[in-house]
Amino acid sequence: MNLSDRKLKERKDRQDLILNGALQVFKSKGIEGSTMDEIALESGFGKATLYYYFKSKEEVFAAILTNGWKSLWDNLEPVMSVDNKSPRDTFVNILLCISDNVRSRPGLYEFLFNAPKKVNFESQEWRPFQERIYTVITTLIEDGIKLGEFPQSKPTVLFKALGGLFMGLVLMGKDKPVSKKDIEQLLNDLIPNNTIE
Repeated sequence: MNLSDRKLKERKDRQDLILNGALQVFKSKGIEGSTMDEIALESGFGKATLYYYFKSKEEVFAAILTNGWKSLWDNLEPVMSVDNKSPRDTFVNILLCISDNVRSRPGLYEFLFNAPKKVNFESQEWRPFQERIYTVITTLIEDGIKLGEFPQSKPTVLFKALGGLFMGLVLMGKDKPVSKKDIEQLLNDLIPNNTIE
């Protein structure tokens, strides 16, 4: 590792520490109740260091969202790109992958899925990652409806219902992994598989 690589790694490590500290502050006080002083203190850095990396708490907040949604997209992309003839199977595999991600950092993903929508941001770099994930999942549901793997319903309604139930299952079961069987059971309870084997 040369000097510039080491400096880049140190810089990334400091940013990660700041974002982890900020996540704790935001979770306990909300964005409105948080200050840059509290973020610096929780991160273990001086305020000047914090301002070197981020100009405001909103920018820190946006960086947490961007890193989280990009990381989730990067982990889901191989699962979504598998050419599977069954949208329901791909959907189950995506939910398993999301579950694994949530278990690895439950605080981050709980924050991502519950982050306030009303904060004023100059930049919303996380949105394309979030929208791509939602679009892929909605498309799988649409395709599954056409193939009879999901019941006739509005894909957006089904997406919201499944998403809410799934997040409840994952966030309540942080201590043990969610299995394919758990997800299939959830789906079968809600939406029986109508396809003929």
